[in-house]
Amino acid sequence: MNVLNSFALLANGEALDWNQIPEYSLSDFIRNVSEELELGARMVSFFALPEGSEKRLVAVLALDSSSVLCVSRSQPFSGSFPSLTPKYPEAHLFEREIYEQYGLLPLGHPWLKPVRKNLNVIQDPKNFFSVEGSEIHEVSVGPVHAGVIEPGHFRFQCDGEEVLHLEIALGYQHRGIEEALLGGPHRLSVYQIETIAGDTTIGHSSAYAQALEALAGVQAPLYALWVRAIALELERLANHTGDLGALANDVAFIPTSSACGKIRGDFLNLTALLCGNRFGRGMVRPGFSPIDCEPKRLALLSDRFEQTLRDALQAVGWFWDSASSRARFEQVGSVETSMAAKIGLVGLAARSCGLVRDVRFDHPTGWYRFAQVPLAVWPDGDVFSRAKVRWLEMQHSGEFLKEQFNSPPEPESAEKITRLAPDKLAVSLIEGWRGEICHVALTDSEGRFRRYKVTDPSFHNWMGLALALRNQAISDFPICNKSFNLSYCGFDL
Repeated sequence: MNVLNSFALLANGEALDWNQIPEYSLSDFIRNVSEELELGARMVSFFALPEGSEKRLVAVLALDSSSVLCVSRSQPFSGSFPSLTPKYPEAHLFEREIYEQYGLLPLGHPWLKPVRKNLNVIQDPKNFFSVEGSEIHEVSVGPVHAGVIEPGHFRFQCDGEEVLHLEIALGYQHRGIEEALLGGPHRLSVYQIETIAGDTTIGHSSAYAQALEALAGVQAPLYALWVRAIALELERLANHTGDLGALANDVAFIPTSSACGKIRGDFLNLTALLCGNRFGRGMVRPGFSPIDCEPKRLALLSDRFEQTLRDALQAVGWFWDSASSRARFEQVGSVETSMAAKIGLVGLAARSCGLVRDVRFDHPTGWYRFAQVPLAVWPDGDVFSRAKVRWLEMQHSGEFLKEQFNSPPEPESAEKITRLAPDKLAVSLIEGWRGEICHVALTDSEGRFRRYKVTDPSFHNWMGLALALRNQAISDFPICNKSFNLSYCGFDL
């Protein structure tokens, strides 16, 4: 039997009727998902859905090689379900989240600790893995940090300076985003989406817009898609520039560090030139573009961009010319390709391990159907690889944007979305600067949000940071952490 017959198939940015999604007994559902993962699919989203006094499970898997998404659901049940995690570790956080949110116990899960809601987790040592031995000691970092950053707790088990295990506890900023979206879209929903991760405003608002367009059966005009692509790549350039500057700072290479801090601001100012806000708030709206980039402003944007890009490439080039600085990144914080695939890394972190995973390439939508950005992949999985992929992506995004500034589409009239279709499910993937952003929206019989599931790329990638520190010196933590640069608030939904 072809296991895909057990799933409903759709493309990225499409919607289908809820009753078109196959429904199976719990045991058959788990078996079907397991078989598909065994055949090479990867887990994009996995969540529970209330059905009266019971719950059902919904799985969204990606077949990247064929640009297909597949969806299946279980029959309503209560109590427990067989855990997928022992065989497919990419499911581990999804299952912990399901247990935390709805009390459904994944039987056989190896480490069922809180994801984000239990704020007492830090005070209870039983919630942490422990290593025993006369030479073993623990180092606790956070949750309050010296810098102006968000809270997160890192606990290291060390043998001398060598890290045996790093455990990461988040959840200090649980804001109830998914709960707030229920019954929507509300007037404030788009503003809540824009603040899921402040440095990824464009990424999350694009995923939201694409989901609503699918549910409403509305095709956004080409001009709106063009604006979104420009904004996404500007967001990528700003953050990659800032990250490379921060990495240079951690190895005391001051020329690149000081220059990139300023240049990141220049890229943000280009976004402000487009929409009036440096982080792109108000730039992306479902079904249309609120931005009219007239020729004079586009010419100014293009000129300023070319100068900013030259500055960025020069500043980062100084770092690559320093052999001693480069050497500090090599063979530090490595994640093997097979392990990266097993735990479900996405985006930049995955491509730095040699995995070809990029929504713009695997599941293209919007403007990326017409204009491709070359993939940047590096095989070694270390800090050097993650810095190198950023450097390559800066060049690729720069060339992409120069092409787009030279050939804008004509502005078009558009129909604003006023109502969503009832009883439909949409899956929306966007390649943000960190990686794959996934929004799954399900409407009820009135066309309101019955469930809205958000998966930020950091949700997939925090485990990658933990594994990167194994057998490393604890002094390598700062550059390993910066090389991933994951979002606390994107995780703490």
